Parts: sequence; structure tokens; C-alpha cells
Amino acid sequence: MTISTLTFETNAVAQMDALEQALSQTQTQLSTGKKLQSAADNPVAMAQVNALNSQLSASQQQVSNGNAVTSSLQLEQSALSSVTTALQSARDLAIEGNNSDLSVSDRQNLATQLQQLQATLLAAANTKDSGGNYIFGGTASGSVPFAQNGGSVNYLGNDQVNQVQISPDQSLSLGDSGSSVFMNLPAGNGTFTTAVGGANTGSASIDTGSVVNPTAWVADNYTISFSSPTQYQVTNSTGTVVGSGTYTSGDAIAFSGVQVTISGTPAAGDQFNVAPAGKASMFSTLNSLITTLSSGSLTNAQLSTQIGQAIQQMDGALNNLNNVQAGVGGRLNAVTAAANTSQTQQTNIQTSISQLSDVDYAAAVTQLSSQELALQAAQESYASIAHLSLFNYLS
Repeated sequence: MTISTLTFETNAVAQMDALEQALSQTQTQLSTGKKLQSAADNPVAMAQVNALNSQLSASQQQVSNGNAVTSSLQLEQSALSSVTTALQSARDLAIEGNNSDLSVSDRQNLATQLQQLQATLLAAANTKDSGGNYIFGGTASGSVPFAQNGGSVNYLGNDQVNQVQISPDQSLSLGDSGSSVFMNLPAGNGTFTTAVGGANTGSASIDTGSVVNPTAWVADNYTISFSSPTQYQVTNSTGTVVGSGTYTSGDAIAFSGVQVTISGTPAAGDQFNVAPAGKASMFSTLNSLITTLSSGSLTNAQLSTQIGQAIQQMDGALNNLNNVQAGVGGRLNAVTAAANTSQTQQTNIQTSISQLSDVDYAAAVTQLSSQELALQAAQESYASIAHLSLFNYLS
């Protein structure tokens, strides 16, 4: 078969171009460390790499989210610790104030200290993060969540909390709303409150009481009335008698599934009130305690009852704080566990990407040497044949 000079040259040049392109590609792979330069190199592998890169990016974002959650929760943890310390100090002052030997001036000094602790609580409740967001404002974190108006403190935030994804199947709350931490706390013992009648003339006080049979409790306003220092009867809001008996100081008076203890000597006509518990806030509890300790007109019985009520409510608030702090600690542990899992996942993904896209240097160097030899041989062969002429064989 006869091959024309043009055909020979075209084929030879095309072969050398192909060899040069392959050599250049191998050199690029060696210089970049990547064997996948474009989808054309290996469409299937490139698609796999793109999918793995998406997974890696999502995992890295979730770790970043976890870091943000950790920062926010650690700030909340610090604020809650400050609140707990202040509330425990307030409780200690309440116990100190529940002493009949104290003078009015002594109690007023305690009230002044409580006002300072109330300011500490308010400052902690309005804690801001590094971005200027209020951590206890719920999703309304851009404005002050707690505002003081006279002796009362109002919550201006909301009850929703931002959720942040820290793993493919797990999201966590970025914090806790101020209402759940500071505001919506049960008053009294959580079921009912007790109070000394304002017109009482005796020396008897009443404790915070307890529930002995929850199924028998009927939420209502009850009045314990004394017809004499030793005789009493309990009536509900309609005037129906639900209990009566002989009173002995320190004995429990039981009715409608609850019991209370009255201590001291009541006078004929004295009354004590039992009412369903509503909600109280840390601020209202402290404010009521400040009002009680600042008063110069309350009897010892009224002081003892109201201070005991405040102590009971602070115990409830401290218990709620413990629960919130436990929740914060649990979320911090969850973030750590998710971060460890993500780290392992990212390592596996990066290994898979490397296997698909990174150069095997030993194999690539061998291939480069082979390609250089092939190109050199093709060039020498072309040069030799290109100079051939029929006249070389004519003498």
C-alpha cells in the first residue's frame, strides 16, 4: 500500500501532538498533585468528588454551627452561674431576716442588700453576646428582653429559641428564653400559696404547706378561721365548710388533699388564706421580699409567713436554674460528641476524595518517563523518515 508524503506527515504530527498532550497532562498532574483536572479526565470520578465535596462542606458548616452553639451556651452557663450565686445570697438574707429579734432598721438594711442583688439578676438577665445579641431574649434577641418599671421587671422577649443544626440529623437550641429561666416559675409551693390575714391580732404564722393527696386537691380559695385560740374551721370560696377541728400549735391542719402547719397562738377571729398557686418571677419574688423586709408595720407572724413564702419560691427558682444548667451542660456534651463524629466523617471523606483525585506520584513518574521516551522515539522516527528521498538510492 502506498502512503503519500502528506498522509505520512499528517499522521506523524497527530501522533506527536497526542503524545505531547499526554506528557503535558502528566506533568500538570505531578505539579498540582491532582490527577483530575476537569470532568473530561474521568466524568464518573469527578461526579463522585463533587458529591463528596458537598458532604464535606456541609459537615464543616455543621462543625462551625456547633462552635457557635458552644460559645453561646458557655456564655449562658456563666450568666446562670451568676444568677444562681445572687439568688442563693438573697435566700441567705431572707433566712437572716426571718428573725423576730431583728429591728426594723436591721431588716431594712437587708432589703437594701436585696435591691443590689436584684440589680445583679437584671444585669445577668440582659447579658449580651459578642455580636450584641441578648442571650435570654429568645428570637427577639436584638432588643433588651428585661425592662424595670419601678419595683417590677417585665419580659419583652419571646418564648421561641433559634435551632442550629450540628449534624445531619441533630439540631440544638442556641440558648433558653428568659421566660423559662426567670419568669414563669411556680408561686408558693407550686400548688398553692398561704398568707396570714391582714387583720390578725394573734402571733400565729402559717408555713408554705404541702400536698398529701393530689387527687383530692381542688384548686380554690380557702379560709382557715379561728373562733378561739384552739378551734378552727376551713371554708372554701362558697362558704362551705371542708374541715374543722381543735388546734394545737405545730400540728398540721389537713383538708382537700393538702396540709398546712400553723405555729404560735392565734386570736379569736384570726384568719389564714390558702389559694391556688399562680406564676412568679425571680424579680417579683425578690421585690415582694424587699417590700416585706422594708415594712415597719407587719407583725412577726406576717413577716415569718411572707419570708417563708419567698424562701420557698427561691428554692423553686434555684431548682429551675439547676434544671436549665443541666440542659445547657447536656447540649454542650452533644456538641462535643457531634464534633468528634464530624471530624471522623471529614477524615473519611477527605481520604475518599484523595483516592479519587490525588496523583499516585510513583505511577505518574513512571508514566511520565514512558511518555517522554515514546515522544522522543516518535520525533526521531519522523525526522529520519522525513529526510528520505528516492535520490538517496540512486547512484
